[in-house]
Amino acid sequence: MLTFISFWRAAAIVLSDLASSAYYVGGDAEKVLGKSAPWFVLAVMLFSYAVRAIYIESSAMFVRGGVYRVVKQAMGGTLAKLSVSALLFDYILTGPISSVAAGQYVAGFLTDTFHHIGYAITVPDNSFAAFFAVGVTLYFWWQNIKGIHESSERALQIMKITTVMVVLLIIWCIITLMKKGGQLPPLPSPSLIHHNKESLGWLLGTWAERIPVIMLLVGFGHSVLAMSGEESLAQVNREIEHPKLKNLEKTGLVIFLYSLFFTSLVSFFAVMIIPDGVRHEYFANLIGGLAMNVVGPYTLRLIFQGFVVLVGALILSGAVNTAIVGANGVLNRMVEDGVLTTWFKKPHKRFGTSYRVIDMIVLLQILTIIASRGNVYLLASLYAFGVVWSFSFMSLAVVVLRYTSPGNREWKVPGNIHIKGVEIPVGLGLVSLLLFATAITNLFTKQMATIAGVSFSLIFFAILTISEKMSAGEHASGKSGLEQFNVATDLELSGEAMEVRPGNILVAVRDPRNLYYLQKVLGKTDTTKTDVVVMTSRVYQREPSFGGSDRVDTSEVFRKYEQELFTTVVSVAEKLGKHVSLLVVPTNDIFESIVATAQRLHTSLVVCGMSNKLTADEQGKLTGDAWERLPEPRPRLRLVVFEPDGTRHEYSLGPHTPRMRQEDVDLLHGLWKELTSDPHYRELHHYHVLNVALQEMRARMQDDNRKEEVLKDISDEMTRNSDEPIAEDDAQETPPT
Repeated sequence: MLTFISFWRAAAIVLSDLASSAYYVGGDAEKVLGKSAPWFVLAVMLFSYAVRAIYIESSAMFVRGGVYRVVKQAMGGTLAKLSVSALLFDYILTGPISSVAAGQYVAGFLTDTFHHIGYAITVPDNSFAAFFAVGVTLYFWWQNIKGIHESSERALQIMKITTVMVVLLIIWCIITLMKKGGQLPPLPSPSLIHHNKESLGWLLGTWAERIPVIMLLVGFGHSVLAMSGEESLAQVNREIEHPKLKNLEKTGLVIFLYSLFFTSLVSFFAVMIIPDGVRHEYFANLIGGLAMNVVGPYTLRLIFQGFVVLVGALILSGAVNTAIVGANGVLNRMVEDGVLTTWFKKPHKRFGTSYRVIDMIVLLQILTIIASRGNVYLLASLYAFGVVWSFSFMSLAVVVLRYTSPGNREWKVPGNIHIKGVEIPVGLGLVSLLLFATAITNLFTKQMATIAGVSFSLIFFAILTISEKMSAGEHASGKSGLEQFNVATDLELSGEAMEVRPGNILVAVRDPRNLYYLQKVLGKTDTTKTDVVVMTSRVYQREPSFGGSDRVDTSEVFRKYEQELFTTVVSVAEKLGKHVSLLVVPTNDIFESIVATAQRLHTSLVVCGMSNKLTADEQGKLTGDAWERLPEPRPRLRLVVFEPDGTRHEYSLGPHTPRMRQEDVDLLHGLWKELTSDPHYRELHHYHVLNVALQEMRARMQDDNRKEEVLKDISDEMTRNSDEPIAEDDAQETPPT
């Protein structure tokens, strides 16, 4: 099952890609656009909050969201496959460009260090970078095979180290500007943007370069890489802990503030501090250039540059993890929708992750690294295509869904006006318009990226289309939308074996269409303190020995019905961001299986829904009878039966203090008061009165001549109408879970 992560971990995963762009986006933008590039980078970082708002709205609609799910829901499968093909082009390149860039920084630093200490050793940049990139990719492959909790821990550690470097860098740069002074970069204007093939592509020499708006879009498009990684927010959303939406908003805010200050300030500081004559030497590593041009002793600056390179290698390597996490999420959605076969989603036997999808992603990334031979500029020239087009398709889909599915909105992109009862999403529309304008501009200005991106997208689109037809049989049978589970047999069921703590809550489920009570339990339970076990019983009308075999064949216990049931359970758990443990119990008596499981797991509370055939009281009675048949020591258990309208019926199993009506309490108290008026009975307690009354009743029951009289009195009492409420002091409430 999923291990849900905090918003800090989620932010760290996305920031590994977003923040890593600070190392190269400013230099790349200035190389293409000129000295006003930092303003374009700042504009992109501010605009990224609007794009992030789109992802938050879509994630609030679909827990398993992202470009593919949202576009498919809004505009159909064809456009969804096309948009996800462009997105995968981005993900396949994100890992290689980041890890290769990290390798380049390390190689350069090693060469400088060797020369500084007197050794004429030059580390081959490209070869070393490729080797380094493959090693980093394999490392994060293994972390993702183990699960998102493991990979997010590494991302969080990287971001902690990066934060130390960022704070030192900002403070040092501010001190430098205070001592040496500096001027802000010139404001953007069409005349300041470079008019060459690298910046304008196919627009060079055309009427388009004379239109200011188009030239500003050109500058914006060349800087849009600064917000790559946003799609990973939708993929990580699946495993953000409860409360999911609030934590998603916190994640978005952390990402925005961190990347805004880090990426934007690096670009501005570079132009203001590094001299114009040497800044071009640091376009591939602006932060390293800043480290060598701030005030202070040369040795201290050299040490800081080493720290910058180390952090750069870590954060750029962390972007590999983000690419794997994002691509894994996207391809899993395609398995669920029947575009890819369920073979891809088979869970790892030990870790439960979709290892086959992860293997495929990492293999493509390693092949890309080898094909590029460690040339980071070649990878960078291809990188921008998928980013802006995936954003554009996502924004358009959310606009369409505002009209086709107007309900089910926990959160909306701000900027909505209402005219005669019709909502006009002005803010969302403007964001979508700017994204498409940028995407179309990039088509004409980034020639190599356009050719490679379109080719890859069309090839992958064709592969997905063919795969979808091949998996049509699975889709028709309903298998494609089901989760894939590992089934482990354990003859000695225990809390230790299931890794659940004593005092857990056992939720018995049977109908995937009626899990309202599971939602109520998870909504009120802090699963970090109290474990929730969801069980179902596979009923056999034969002896539990299964024909003499000691071990049960898992195919007998876990069939398609259980797979459908637990797929729905997983969906409920993901929506609420709560962890659950799953259990199937073979039995020939459902009620015995529930109480026996509760006994073995040291459960404190059993929860189930209303039966279609039995009343709540009948369910309570049958469960109580099963409890009486348990071997000693029998646990103290409470049973709660939920009705669909939320009404709950509570029962204590086994001997317990009975619930009493107010009239019963008054009667008992009246007898006690009358008796204690005699000084001889001043030590009398209420329980003495009850005991005498019960002893008298038992004596009457054992007398054949008086038994019928007792039974008639009981029958009359049961049928007598009594509107008296249960006495509050004795009512058994379910304690907070």
